[in-house]
Amino acid sequence: MPRIFFIIAACSAFIAVAAGAFGAHGLRGKLDPELLAVFELAVRYQMYCALALIGVSFAGTQWPGKFINAGGWLLVIGSLLFSGSLYLLSLTGTKGLGAITPIGGVLLLAGWLCLAIGAFKSSRRGMTSKASSVRRVSL
Repeated sequence: MPRIFFIIAACSAFIAVAAGAFGAHGLRGKLDPELLAVFELAVRYQMYCALALIGVSFAGTQWPGKFINAGGWLLVIGSLLFSGSLYLLSLTGTKGLGAITPIGGVLLLAGWLCLAIGAFKSSRRGMTSKASSVRRVSL
């Protein structure tokens, strides 16, 4: 799973850089400044999520488990909904798409929480197994 998250992160970062360049050079002057700011927010959060997924890839090698995997997938889906809805909102002007954005935000929050739980649970498991092995050796 860590490799999959890394691949998704690299592709997402690529898209974020391309979208950022498109926004800066192709949309400036064509979009209302307020909608351009929404587009830039989408780019920024997509890049944040791409960088976070690189961290998830690393975390999956250190503390593999269901919470780390769930956290990664929540970040992927949350990023798609959050940034995707903002991209569409800014490019189409359809205000109804803004209703999807908070759902993406909640999924991003849930993803971060899962990552924290996964790291915490894994470190506790690691401490328990290390303590057990120390006891076995000393007997």
